[in-house]
Amino acid sequence: MSTRLYVGNLPWAYTATDLQTLFGPFGSVVSAEIVSDRMTGRSRGFGFVEMESDATASAAITALNGSNVAGRPITVNEARERMPRNGPRDG
Repeated sequence: MSTRLYVGNLPWAYTATDLQTLFGPFGSVVSAEIVSDRMTGRSRGFGFVEMESDATASAAITALNGSNVAGRPITVNEARERMPRNGPRDG
């Protein structure tokens, strides 16, 4: 079963292909995506990578969490389920 990872503090110019290249040495990357702002299309500085197995995901977390990518210390951990929003946002 695959494991989904959260990757944070990414450089703004980072692409899904860059994520695949970064995580590839640790095992098979099922998917990689960069989250973009809906209005501007600009990267929000984080993304998700789905690794083929728990073992490859753990290896990637151990090696990459806190590592330097283009001058930025990235965060890599297991993705959590998104909590549903209840009603309108306070603003």
